[in-house]
Amino acid sequence: MATFFFSVLYQPLYNLLVFVYTIAPWGGLGLAIIVMTIIVKTLVLPLTYKSMKSQKELQELQPKIAEIKEKFKDDKETMAKELMGVYKVHNVNPFASCLPTIVQLFVFIALYKALEAGIHTVNPEILYEFVRNPGTMSPMFLGIDLSKVSILLAALSAVCQYFQAKQMITRRPPAVARGTGAAMDEDMTATMNKMMLYMLPIMMFGLGATTLVGGVTLYIFVSTAFTYAMYALFLSPKKA
Repeated sequence: MATFFFSVLYQPLYNLLVFVYTIAPWGGLGLAIIVMTIIVKTLVLPLTYKSMKSQKELQELQPKIAEIKEKFKDDKETMAKELMGVYKVHNVNPFASCLPTIVQLFVFIALYKALEAGIHTVNPEILYEFVRNPGTMSPMFLGIDLSKVSILLAALSAVCQYFQAKQMITRRPPAVARGTGAAMDEDMTATMNKMMLYMLPIMMFGLGATTLVGGVTLYIFVSTAFTYAMYALFLSPKKA
């Protein structure tokens, strides 16, 4: 597994980072990170789109799902059949976002390790033959040292995380009768959405301002901004 991760993910991403840097060394490590992030996000765009589409569709179906759970709360077999019927009618697979999310998690880990290693002296032992070794890569980008913690990049990433999370939260339809299981499910979903809306940006800022080096934080910022743009372009509600 470790060999597979190294050969299929880490080494190609590391070489891509160094390759982009050698093409435009005037842009420093920051430009290399931005270009690499856009390339990688574009390559995994089908997976990202599928995952986000599934999440959006499931959110939109939550009121209907809550009603079925309330109506058949004492008949689990009928509840399961009704839920599968809803998923089939709306062509939704509740597990469709799992695999893309797992794949993207492995890509993120590989990117994190590649960035962490690339900030220091380039390791010539894992470079492909066609990738020139620049020796070292300048960590300076727009006056920011990407080898150190950057509060500015942490703040930008947190703000971007907030808007991306807010983008994924659909408006609640008229609530069902208070006190029912369906209403309580909707309330719980709304509470969890609010927690994600605020907790993710707070966690991002905390990590970016205390732990993550600026290069990694820049990657998260660009990656989140790219995802936000793709959602707005392909999945945002169409105006009548």
